[in-house]
Amino acid sequence: MPIATPEVYNEMLDRAKAGRFAYPAINVTSSQTLHAALRGFAEAESDGIIQISTGGAEFLGGQYSKDMVTGAVALAEFAHIVAEKYPVNIALHTDHCPKDKLDGYVRPLLAVSKERVAAGRNPLFQSHMWDGSAENLKDNLEIGQELLAEAAAAKIVLEVEITPTGGEEDGVTHEINDELYTTVDDALRTAEALGLGEKGRYLLAASFGNVHGVYKPGNVVLRPELLRDLQDGVAAKFGKQEPFDFVFHGGSGSTDQEIATALENGVVKMNLDTDTQYAFTRPVADHMFRNYDGVLKVDGEVGNKKTYDPRSWGKAAEKSMAERVQLACTNLRSTGTKLA
Repeated sequence: MPIATPEVYNEMLDRAKAGRFAYPAINVTSSQTLHAALRGFAEAESDGIIQISTGGAEFLGGQYSKDMVTGAVALAEFAHIVAEKYPVNIALHTDHCPKDKLDGYVRPLLAVSKERVAAGRNPLFQSHMWDGSAENLKDNLEIGQELLAEAAAAKIVLEVEITPTGGEEDGVTHEINDELYTTVDDALRTAEALGLGEKGRYLLAASFGNVHGVYKPGNVVLRPELLRDLQDGVAAKFGKQEPFDFVFHGGSGSTDQEIATALENGVVKMNLDTDTQYAFTRPVADHMFRNYDGVLKVDGEVGNKKTYDPRSWGKAAEKSMAERVQLACTNLRSTGTKLA
């Protein structure tokens, strides 16, 4: 199937919320990890989201120029071609973009999609993320209003992060402390500034103790039940039931119960990067250790081309990452839910 149209993406999000499941949002940094994500979704018979962070886009732009827009556009165009060979719907998304990178990343990408829409085509990306968590909420929401209007004009969904997620993600760092919990007042201010759909659709990355990076279950105190308080608090004032489509950030190491509670409270998208990075790299390390004298020209020997050919370890890496994506679909209940 082709990359999801704006209409299909909206239907995907609606179905997820109504069905109490969420789409894994898989970060990719190459054509190979893109194929791994696509394969995982296809084998799980799940639609899904593939996303590119600022750091991923810089890497994709090549180390000579490190141009984020070039990298993101190039992989997105590639995805539009190869996704047609996979029997699932895929939305393309850009991950965390802080204020100092908006002019070098999200705004130029919005301009690309505006031109496409003006020419009668679909946008290049289906959603973009504005990460204003390092700003005070007033400034965060003011920028969010501007970006939401631009995104809506280009038929794009905006994701906003209104309060900090702990840990580090592409240079944006927050301490792990009691500020990692969004309040009902934060949610009310967000609804007042961005509306509840009438100004354009947005996804809300609210904080309930989330931390980016690697941690074991129990090391971070997640409170996904907090999302119900945010839904109900805003619903009481605005009269719209379950007004928010939530995003789960920093999900590595989460327990099954934490994930289930988040799904029941309106999470429709959950980001995965740390776990899929490891799944991709683990078989590569295994291959290198087992074929040490083949991948290296040891003691003047010639090595073994069959073992240092990138395809020999790349296929194993793709398979392993695809399996991790399938597991994510199972955990998030999206397996077998693909749109016809």
